[in-house]
Amino acid sequence: MLCAQGQGVVRGYAIGRAAVMGAATLEVPHYRITEQDVASECARLKQALQAARSELDDIVSTLPDDAPRELGPLLTVHSMLLGDPTLLQQTCDLIIERHYNAEWALTSQGQYLAEQFSLMDDEYLRERGSDIRQVIERVLRVMSGSSALLSHLDAGPDDEPLIVVARDISPADMLRLRGARFAAFLTDLGGPTSHTAIVARSMNVPAIVGLGHFRGLVRDGDVLVVDGFTGAVLINPSERVLAEYRLRQAEFARERAELALLRDAPAVTLDGIVIKLEANIELPEEAHAAMAAGADGIGLFRSEFLFMGRADLPSEDEQYEAYASVVKTMQGKPVTIRTLDIGSDKNLDGDITVATNPALGLRAIRYCLANPEVFATQLRALLRAAVFGPVRILIPMISHMHEVHAARRAIDSACSELDARGTPYARNFLLGAMVEIPAIAIAIEPFVESLDFLSIGTNDLIQYTLAVDRGDADVATLYDPMHPAVLRLIAHTINAGERAGKPVAVCGELAGDARVTRMLLGLGLTEFSMHPQQLLDVKKEVRQAHSNALRVKVASALNRAERIDLSALSG
Repeated sequence: MLCAQGQGVVRGYAIGRAAVMGAATLEVPHYRITEQDVASECARLKQALQAARSELDDIVSTLPDDAPRELGPLLTVHSMLLGDPTLLQQTCDLIIERHYNAEWALTSQGQYLAEQFSLMDDEYLRERGSDIRQVIERVLRVMSGSSALLSHLDAGPDDEPLIVVARDISPADMLRLRGARFAAFLTDLGGPTSHTAIVARSMNVPAIVGLGHFRGLVRDGDVLVVDGFTGAVLINPSERVLAEYRLRQAEFARERAELALLRDAPAVTLDGIVIKLEANIELPEEAHAAMAAGADGIGLFRSEFLFMGRADLPSEDEQYEAYASVVKTMQGKPVTIRTLDIGSDKNLDGDITVATNPALGLRAIRYCLANPEVFATQLRALLRAAVFGPVRILIPMISHMHEVHAARRAIDSACSELDARGTPYARNFLLGAMVEIPAIAIAIEPFVESLDFLSIGTNDLIQYTLAVDRGDADVATLYDPMHPAVLRLIAHTINAGERAGKPVAVCGELAGDARVTRMLLGLGLTEFSMHPQQLLDVKKEVRQAHSNALRVKVASALNRAERIDLSALSG
């Protein structure tokens, strides 16, 4: 028996036989062409790009009603990348200047773009490098005349679960996989925000990503055991191990059935403290999953998805439609929309540059204030969407009070522009800030007094507090959400909110981890925001907890600067 380790992005267990997808990176010919063949080679490239885009557009136009809602927008992003004139022009430049054949030029340009994305600080943007790689591979398959990657998934007994093993899975391939009998997804590449993770969550299928060179270790038909909790994959385990995991699988299925009964139950602790459980979304369509999970609202809508994978900026009307669709879907529940969180390592016009230290550079609110028209367009769209329900505007990466004042001035200016146009908008929005830089958490009082709410982004707060790049595998073991310094900053922020009567939420990955729910309750947290699939697990913990008793235990540990023993909070 062999064991491989990756990152579990959807919890659950799966037992089945491996269905190995062919190599995603095609072997392409590399040769130099003559000067006379340059024009025809560029024409061949253009034809292949158009054909690949037509394929995707056909898929989008014929999506079945029961397709995951995430797939349409993801496929559209790939289509826009294929239609980006800079991709054609820059690749043709390689053909013209270096006399590369079309396949060689395309793979070279794709590798360059993917490497630029890999240098980005933001995890979500870093994962978007996979979009570049996947669209390049689609064009290469068109040029080679090959498209049958998944036909072998139809083989085997009808009742035998299959586990898809791949280097990476594009959105289009995810759609094709949807019709197969799969039990889990396993990929060599990817992270929590990869397409595999996004779509697998929406389909509630166990998934493990970042397995390295796993695909080379497994063959079609091998028996696999997938542990989405630990990120472990077992290859051809013994009958004793299989029996153990079948029991775990059955127990997990029973627990999920019980959890489903909690959907409409109130999130109230044993001592009567009402807890708000909201959802994080990246795509407008995910609001439906939030409603289905019984979320109390949207605690974080990462609006930067609307700006990614395109050569042009989304217009005010396009943004308005996206924001309004979420607000309408939530039917009066609050929607928190984070303004553009992007950095100087990615210019929105498609020109990529690399900052000396992107994590500390011109990103988020700094970028928006430096590009006032981009900011103004988004603010106008947000204010217009707020006509349909309560909207909270969340400003990321605030570290100075003058940034808060500047954001308010920008909002006032956007209101004036809408007034001048006679365009309807809502004036009763709430303004909040992300607490993700230690400076704001330490000197929290003026911020909590000036703002309507705060939202703690634990992902970046941990990174900045501990000086650990959360995307760097070499120091991953030092990324510690339970470090006493991190927990003290969270507690300090929550306490300041309580004193000022302002709501404080946690919207980072920590909020959706049911193992630390009681600890967060002990810190005084009453508003959580997480992926919709995590909501019921957290609700179960909330309903079994005594909040005030937990506050005494957690405060005692923090005062002694001790690490909190999570097991001691479960009693």
